[in-house]
Amino acid sequence: MIHEIFMPALSSTMTEGKITTWVKAPGDKIEKGETVLIVESDKADMDVESFNEGILAAIVVQAGETADVGSALGLLAETEAEVEEAIQQAAALMNGGSASGGSSGSNTRTAAAAPVDIIAMTPVAPSRSQGDRIIASPRAKKLAKDFGVNLDTLVGTGPHGRIVAEDVEAAAGKSKAPVAAAFVAPVATQAVSPKSAASKAPAAPIAPPTPGQVHKMNSMQVAVVKNMLASMDVPVFRVGYTITTDALDKLYRQVKSKGVTMSALLAKAIAMTLEKHPLLYASYVEHGIHYNGDINIAVAVAMPDGGLITPVLRNANTQDLYSLSRSWKDLVDRARTKQLAPDEYSTGTFTISNLGMFGVDSFDAILPPGQGSIIAIGATRPTVIATKDGMMGVKQQMQVNITCDHRIIYGADAASFLKDLADLIENNIQSLTL
Repeated sequence: MIHEIFMPALSSTMTEGKITTWVKAPGDKIEKGETVLIVESDKADMDVESFNEGILAAIVVQAGETADVGSALGLLAETEAEVEEAIQQAAALMNGGSASGGSSGSNTRTAAAAPVDIIAMTPVAPSRSQGDRIIASPRAKKLAKDFGVNLDTLVGTGPHGRIVAEDVEAAAGKSKAPVAAAFVAPVATQAVSPKSAASKAPAAPIAPPTPGQVHKMNSMQVAVVKNMLASMDVPVFRVGYTITTDALDKLYRQVKSKGVTMSALLAKAIAMTLEKHPLLYASYVEHGIHYNGDINIAVAVAMPDGGLITPVLRNANTQDLYSLSRSWKDLVDRARTKQLAPDEYSTGTFTISNLGMFGVDSFDAILPPGQGSIIAIGATRPTVIATKDGMMGVKQQMQVNITCDHRIIYGADAASFLKDLADLIENNIQSLTL
């Protein structure tokens, strides 16, 4: 039987993906659970594994090209006898025909053709994420158990340092002979093997833009465009509030040496305030309000090669400040190398956009699709103010502006939330360390 390898949907919003790397080349034997290729979705690079065994007969979509979700990327033959037929079917696909070799105007599979099944593919989080957790393919883990190999001693040669079956086999002295070159399909000249230098090489430096030329957007930038256009259909309003940050700045100086970041401090303060305002992290659904069970704080991060991603601090209200900071550092590190799993950037229920670190005094943020609110945080500035006793004084202050979905949140709701947030930051900030 010949199986069609198709573009998987790695997130609910993904409509197309870019092939970053084929880690298997035509003619390679593919075991169940092995990584076949790496796909770049709108926010991350993900390994794609196979649930079937067979021979990669041909590649239809080369590395660097983009394909729609559900479209054929390559063909997997179960036996060597089916390889040539799969190559012919791949050629038909590349010429606009169907996998059965029909004309470009027909999707009907003839009875004489070998049956073509859609191969089940599953995305998995790439690389090692944090601490001592080992990231390895399911087959690598099984082989390690069978051969008695300690995964802790191995250096992965798979994508982003992932341990694959070949690493375990090499450590156990069980390396397999390569598949005969006679089965290599001529249509896949850009494929790479799993141990190629390219799969382990660092990312190439980003070329500066050329004046006067149009540069194609990457997948993440395209996703941002779609999300922003979708946001324009939502009726929103904005409310601003000035918060005195002397107590916040003092606490930050105390905990900075322990690895706590200002982003974690703000996320924790906002999450604790949201506990009293469930409407602010709810979302609009058709003819109703969906109250989310978790306070998941998404924080906007600019990507080095363009675009924007929002790593999510899940249940930020229940995590202690130090764990939250460690989680945030890990998320940012992996976000900038495009190694986040979909649920690590798509499950936010409230978003923070902080341009204060760039010296921006005040700005408005655009509401992300599917959320009820986003808060924009400006820089802290020394400000001359009148004190309660009628004297003049200098206080550190920052401006925050919240953007809300007016279908479910009203002005008084937003104002009440900002008042409580200011009270926490100004008068009860030490509670963040309890």
